[in-house]
Amino acid sequence: MNLRHDVKTLAAHFQIFGEYLRAEPYGSGHINDTYRAAFDQGGVAMHYLLQRINQYVFKKPPELMENVRRVTEHIRGKLIAPGEVTRRVLTIVPTRDGRLFHLDAQGNYWRTYVFIEKARTYDAIESAAQAFQAAKEFGQFQKQLVDLPPPRLFDTIPDFHNTPKRFAAFEQAIAADAANRAAACKAEIEFALRRKPLASVLLDLNAKGEIPERTTHNDTKFNNVMLDEATGEALCVIDLDTVMPGLALYDFGDMVRTATSPALEDERDLSKVEMLMPMYEALLRGYLSTAGEFLNRAEKEHLAFAGKLITFEQGVRFLADHLAGDAYYKIHREGHNLDRCRTQFELVESIERQEAEMNRLAEKR
Repeated sequence: MNLRHDVKTLAAHFQIFGEYLRAEPYGSGHINDTYRAAFDQGGVAMHYLLQRINQYVFKKPPELMENVRRVTEHIRGKLIAPGEVTRRVLTIVPTRDGRLFHLDAQGNYWRTYVFIEKARTYDAIESAAQAFQAAKEFGQFQKQLVDLPPPRLFDTIPDFHNTPKRFAAFEQAIAADAANRAAACKAEIEFALRRKPLASVLLDLNAKGEIPERTTHNDTKFNNVMLDEATGEALCVIDLDTVMPGLALYDFGDMVRTATSPALEDERDLSKVEMLMPMYEALLRGYLSTAGEFLNRAEKEHLAFAGKLITFEQGVRFLADHLAGDAYYKIHREGHNLDRCRTQFELVESIERQEAEMNRLAEKR
């Protein structure tokens, strides 16, 4: 297999032992370049993940990796059994000289993690049981970080879930129309503009002190939690690049966005896009089984709204990137970001139709 990067040479900079066997691209993420590399260690093939950090998205990789180090070490300190330490938190593999990353000759930042064996991720939810497990694990992740000691983590992407600023950037993309695409997506633009008041609700509550800032994952797509292949149990939260200060509701909202519809994020057949109430109920039970111990009343009252808001925000981001000429998200076909936007907006409408019932379910918990 011809790889885009020389993984064997890159891996030699890290504290990985044994004979290099092979590597292949891994995962379906939009941002970083990721490879799974196999090494012969005493006759057993052991795997590692090598990732190139996308500096267009993450401007300060050293700060990002310091966040990851602090978070993983803090969680590791709460784990007891050896099996937990190796499977329930990411393990950074340092470079030969003890650093968290390798800087190559082209200025690319590379990092390595121990690969979690006999576990996998899913791009689309397959059952309510999976939804429960994922939500429980993301809630546990937040709970483990409630007492993360100072200093405050770095903002790896400033204003990542600042929906008013995301919306302002979208409006700027409309005005600039850099790729001359605005006329062809007029319906999507109007859909977003009608819902502009949604953007500031959670941050207004935060400014009033009703919803606190917490340490959050900020990108809780269903494929960012690993499930045990044999039992289906959630094991470990991954993709920690956006772990930073945020609102707990951002994380729950993104779970609703990514786990309640049977459709993929870029589904073209919008009739397949629907917020399934059994999936939402499973998410709610799973999340509150762990996060319910520390969430306050205002946070619990806005769980359903958070699903609508984050889905809307992501649709706006996809649409803005489409208008800008696909500068942020990787695309694999013409109009890919517009397809992603349409899927998000269809899900927003499905949530709106069921929001009253979603709120009733939360009130019962």
